Amino acid sequence: MKPWLDSYPSDVPHTINADAYPSVLGLFEDAVQKFPGHVALECFGKSLTYRELDKESDALACALQSQYGVKKGDRIAVMLPNIFAYPIALLAVLKTGAIQVNVNPLYTPRELEHQLNDSGAETILIYSGSAPSLAAIRDNTSIAQVITVNPGDGAGLAIPGGDIPAELGQHTPLADLLEQYAGKQPENVPLSGDDVLFLQYTGGTTGPSKGATLTHRNLIANTLQFRSFIPAANEPGDEVVVLALPMYHIFGLMIYVAYAAIGSKSILIPNPRDMDAYLGAIKDSGFSVIGGVNTLYAGMTKHPLFKDIDLSRYKVAFGGGSKIFPSTSEAWKARTGAHIVEGFGLSETAPILTLNLMGQESFSGTVGYPVPSTEVRVIDENEQEVPVGTPGELCARGPQVMKGYWNRVQESEATFTRDGFFKTGDVAVMHPDGQFEIVDRKKDMILVSGFNVYPNEVEAVATELPSVSEAACVGVPDEKTGERIRLFVAPVAGADIDEEALIRHCRQSLASYKVPKEIRVLDELPKSNVGKILRKDLRNV
Repeated sequence: MKPWLDSYPSDVPHTINADAYPSVLGLFEDAVQKFPGHVALECFGKSLTYRELDKESDALACALQSQYGVKKGDRIAVMLPNIFAYPIALLAVLKTGAIQVNVNPLYTPRELEHQLNDSGAETILIYSGSAPSLAAIRDNTSIAQVITVNPGDGAGLAIPGGDIPAELGQHTPLADLLEQYAGKQPENVPLSGDDVLFLQYTGGTTGPSKGATLTHRNLIANTLQFRSFIPAANEPGDEVVVLALPMYHIFGLMIYVAYAAIGSKSILIPNPRDMDAYLGAIKDSGFSVIGGVNTLYAGMTKHPLFKDIDLSRYKVAFGGGSKIFPSTSEAWKARTGAHIVEGFGLSETAPILTLNLMGQESFSGTVGYPVPSTEVRVIDENEQEVPVGTPGELCARGPQVMKGYWNRVQESEATFTRDGFFKTGDVAVMHPDGQFEIVDRKKDMILVSGFNVYPNEVEAVATELPSVSEAACVGVPDEKTGERIRLFVAPVAGADIDEEALIRHCRQSLASYKVPKEIRVLDELPKSNVGKILRKDLRNV
């Protein structure tokens, strides 16, 4: 049963060809051939064309092959924010046939050690400001080669990064390698759709971080699935994309790959948390496409500079990573004229499984329809499909779904149903027209006196108050009800939160068992670097 196919517009295909390109490198090569002089990247007031990006990545690929002996299948860790070096590294890794291990530059030494050892990476490109984390644990890993990166590397900009501690040991600046190997061509490495491209580690919000094994075919499939749903924002050589989402996160990475493949200009945002600098960078850019999480969009709409942004070429904003609240989308539409297009996906699915359609008059509150060539089910604990409108675990099968977790055979087998559907761990319901609504993570559900309470619902109500910037709720033990709801809120800058007024507001919109019993006000809620609020960090606060 695929009721969503009847809801597809006439110009959206039911299937895509995941083998349309031999590899993700083929996507980039196509863009370089068609748009060599177009601006590919913009950051720090400087730009690189597709031809220049191609040449810089050739130089790095030569260095990796010649100086470091990198071969097809080797793992290379890339620990960089959104700066020129990230796309250069991505293309270079593609050209060597290696496997890119995406690493958060804000990782602690303990988190970094786990990921390096789990992946078996021997080479790392690391932002200079992150070098102290590696220095603290390098001797406990298999890392043999370190390439240090400053913000302007690859674009000829002398922008200093952080100080590199002597304890890091032997390392080579990226700028030196690019200069040494300039103009040289790397050895050709045959690639196929079955070759592994990324080890994309899960966020660790529900347990130890695991490496989702994503192939070239996974990324090609998701690129084509994504583009098929957005024909109005898919003009080759014409789109301008704001990359505020970090590219080491699968959502930001896929958006970059999809739009780079059609010759778009990508505006790199190294630190979207610096809202003044971020909005200043995009104010006059004439961007057409942007991706983000709820906290990013909420912060933008509440910032005084937002009213001055040039929206003359704006087409679409994509939301994911966490639930987009209706109040956020309404505020976004009031300024841009269009709702945020919310979707759903995971690291394990490269990432998009479902997406809303562009141009909807009202905010659906759902994550949309399954993208082409994707099967989605909602199942119970016995892996049986539940009736339409009944909550259950969302499962999916399609060409974008990972092979499994890196070196974790048992965990990989456990995360798939007997007939090959990936179990997402998210509670969802399917609407009669085939749209899906994510209710919550299974682990985050709160049980109050036998009733299920989904935190997203409570948080959405709380953030409707003008004084509340962010909200997150967790369940805490209670002798009477099993669990009670503890709500954490952060105020809008300059505002005070009236806790009693907040409780009254919740009572107006929520059943009594869903109303928070405790309110705790924090200056800011803990978040991942992507901007997702981390409820797990609030459980013991």
